[in-house]
Amino acid sequence: MPAPDPAGRRGLADRRGLADPEGLVAAARAGDPRALGRLVSLVENAAPELRRVMKVIAPLTGRARVLGLTGSPGVGKSTVTGALVRHLRAAGLRVGVLAVDPSSPFSGGALLGDRIRMQDHATDDQVYIRSMASRGHLGGLARATPQALRVLDAAGFDVVMIETVGVGQAEVEIASLADTALVVVAPGLGDSIQAAKAGILEIADLFVVNKSDRPGAQEVVRDLRMMLAMGSYGDDRWKPPIVSTTAATGDGIGELVESIDAHGAWLSASGQLTERRRSRARAEISAIAMAALQQRSGGMAGETRLDELASRVAGGDLDPFAAADELISG
Repeated sequence: MPAPDPAGRRGLADRRGLADPEGLVAAARAGDPRALGRLVSLVENAAPELRRVMKVIAPLTGRARVLGLTGSPGVGKSTVTGALVRHLRAAGLRVGVLAVDPSSPFSGGALLGDRIRMQDHATDDQVYIRSMASRGHLGGLARATPQALRVLDAAGFDVVMIETVGVGQAEVEIASLADTALVVVAPGLGDSIQAAKAGILEIADLFVVNKSDRPGAQEVVRDLRMMLAMGSYGDDRWKPPIVSTTAATGDGIGELVESIDAHGAWLSASGQLTERRRSRARAEISAIAMAALQQRSGGMAGETRLDELASRVAGGDLDPFAAADELISG
């Protein structure tokens, strides 16, 4: 038998459900994890009810601080995320986490969905952790991440953290979604070489040198400083700080939060926060519009019309530009 729910939140979500988006959103804002999970599932599945939900939550968004964490596999992104959650909760903040994982080629689900390193927060009703399968989407995020972020924002979370897949230099999409982008590196993983390359390191608002108790950590810090020294940072540009942490023990996390707060203050004072959120909305609108156009033209993978044109191109009966014209023209 389930434990009694004195607030009646579970009943609210079950009784009103999808027939009443306002009720479902209200239940999520009241702290009902089932209602919140249901809303995120609507986003991931691109359910028909999603448009109604988005209309309801639109006036409720824009309040949460959005932190993005990215970096190569093995640097300890999940451990840093868990340590940040612990620190933010100690400050009384409500925290949401969207952890994007590689997709299973069989089920389509998130391969690392359990997020073992963050399980010590599982019993905290002021923390919501959701693994999202990338489902083949490139850039380190899932296609539904922007809308899932909206849901958590509207649900009243003070901070929403987005942890990317961890695929390397091409994982830069998080820069367009987060208010503050943290690039996590670690000694012994080739990051000193990567510091000389374009790509993921260029999107950082903060550098986190994790596992700083290991040999080679100071060399990573030195290489990052050399990279930053090659840039030009005037009064109107933010120079990313480098913070050393050992997230497994919590060392350096307080300093990391201070740097995050400093960047947030700079964003507000410089007007960049408004510009970043406008750019985020612009990218979100474009992605939705492109997906709708693809679907309308029959250009989605598995669509009969696209498959027919693909067969003609593969057989040499049609060139790909002419095929694309036919697909667009209908």
